[in-house]
Amino acid sequence: MTLTASSIGRKVTMALSGIFLVLFLTQHFSINLLSVFSESLFNQVSHFMGNNPIVQFILQPILIFGVLFHFVMGFVLELKNSKSRGVKYANYKGGTNASWMSRNMIYSGIVILSFLGLHFYDFWVPEMNYKYVEVLPLNPDRYFEELVHKFESPVRVGIYALSFVFLSLHLLHGFASSFQSVGINNKYSKALKSFTTAFSLVVPLGFVFIALFHHLTAF
Repeated sequence: MTLTASSIGRKVTMALSGIFLVLFLTQHFSINLLSVFSESLFNQVSHFMGNNPIVQFILQPILIFGVLFHFVMGFVLELKNSKSRGVKYANYKGGTNASWMSRNMIYSGIVILSFLGLHFYDFWVPEMNYKYVEVLPLNPDRYFEELVHKFESPVRVGIYALSFVFLSLHLLHGFASSFQSVGINNKYSKALKSFTTAFSLVVPLGFVFIALFHHLTAF
């Protein structure tokens, strides 16, 4: 009973952290999408987010913890599942018991985690250096130019695009299963499944579009 409860608890916390990260992803996508339509509005929102103490000193640490918790818990669950499959190997038939996406969540997760490392290197580290190391004067108009500069390289754009393809694959299974893990399985399940599928395709492809847009219009 304790083992079962512990397993369910891990799945629920994994699901809740995933839903939290989806909320952040939605907010991040909304802000980045502004850069396609309005340079000034993108600068205004980015400046607000980058200098608001609640965002910087409360929400940002929570986000970083959420990312680390989600991926560490993902690795823990994968190890537990691997051990379980080892014991019940005769009854485990990969593709007949689960989809390709569900069986390879750990690999898509590793790609996404690697991408986040690059993303932090591209944007978060320079931002921390700008504000807390070099302590440069506030410039509310710098964000759009910094964003476009990162997408001048076709190699970086390619890495971003590939990473978001893996994000889409990760979400196609993980987003929907998160709601099932927290017990949302009722008459609205079909509509919820449609929503999570649409989100899992539209948002990652939207990020790819933003990267390609700035790459193609930067010259």
